[in-house]
Amino acid sequence: MTGVRTGSPASAGHILALLRAEGPFTRQELQDRTGLSRATLVERLDVLHRLRLLRPTGFRASSGGRPAEMLAADDVGRTALVADVGQRHCTVAVVDLRGNVFAQLHRPLPYGHPPEETLSFLVDTGRALLAETGRADSLSAVGLSVPGQIDHDQGTTIAPPTMSEWLGVRLRDRFSDALSVPVFLENDANALAFGAYCDLGRPDAALVAVKVGTGIGAGMVISGRIHRGETSSAGEIGHIRIEGNEQRCDCGRRGCVSAIASGQAVVRKLRPTGVRSAEDVIRRVRTGNREAVAVTAAAGRLVGTVLATVVTIVNPRYVRIGGAIGVLPPFLDGLRAAVLANAHTSALDGVSVAECTLGSNTTLAGVAGLVADELLAPAAVDALALS
Repeated sequence: MTGVRTGSPASAGHILALLRAEGPFTRQELQDRTGLSRATLVERLDVLHRLRLLRPTGFRASSGGRPAEMLAADDVGRTALVADVGQRHCTVAVVDLRGNVFAQLHRPLPYGHPPEETLSFLVDTGRALLAETGRADSLSAVGLSVPGQIDHDQGTTIAPPTMSEWLGVRLRDRFSDALSVPVFLENDANALAFGAYCDLGRPDAALVAVKVGTGIGAGMVISGRIHRGETSSAGEIGHIRIEGNEQRCDCGRRGCVSAIASGQAVVRKLRPTGVRSAEDVIRRVRTGNREAVAVTAAAGRLVGTVLATVVTIVNPRYVRIGGAIGVLPPFLDGLRAAVLANAHTSALDGVSVAECTLGSNTTLAGVAGLVADELLAPAAVDALALS
């Protein structure tokens, strides 16, 4: 398992990073791996014990003598409150730093939902879930995923046009003021990608994830880290223009793939048949309605054609698809066929194109994984040891 950055080999933070990435280990194995003296290693492990970041996981089988105790990073003793806000929904959950879910609540939202009302619901519900699970005292951080680009310095979102009221809202301050813990923000497609990456065991391979719900977005995990780009706009494949199409997009341009192949676009195309929402599309596809299946498959092929270029450029090992529309079988089959037909042959060697196995919880798992990487990073652990 890779993706955990390490610091100085002599630090407690480094020891924890090593245990997270490759453990569990016995003390002797840690000493062999790090080259530290026994006394120094004992001192570092004492620090991790004091910080409640270390846990025993049993004993290594021995060919003779006393079995050696195995140690692992304790990523289950601390709690995070994680939330996923979309254009038509929000979900809030209490998790540990391994991503185990103790309680969660999902709430549909009206189109154009106001930020203050939604944020108040998340804070109040989060407090209630923490009390219900008895994990309020171990709350260590909040993680929040939202559509659009993130200004990580200001703690705000550069929201998509469909959520214009969210532009510039100080999301980080709202949660840190209410719960007095660090708050981490991430774009929803990036969180989806990181959740799929964690679910795969943090492989030493590149991953691209595409989320197709109301809109379309993509995220990339390369060398164990989200690739956000210079302006945090990497993965905005929904706004790649399709030549010859003049459908107006919410962004103000014409011909964006999101304008003709997103969930919102699929609903619009099926409106003459009585479809009014993504839920209507899902129901009709599941019951085999021919027109709904055909429109959804066509949207999948179009997104797959765009994604084929991404696969050719990034050359990932894994492509994972999420979102309410993206995981519908006609959409996924059309997308996969278009990727395999249009990406460069060498980029397709061994590539896996599939839906996210965690389903709607993939984004929450990604937020939990990102929070864990922030809280348990070597520099953060070493700073905690000095406080």
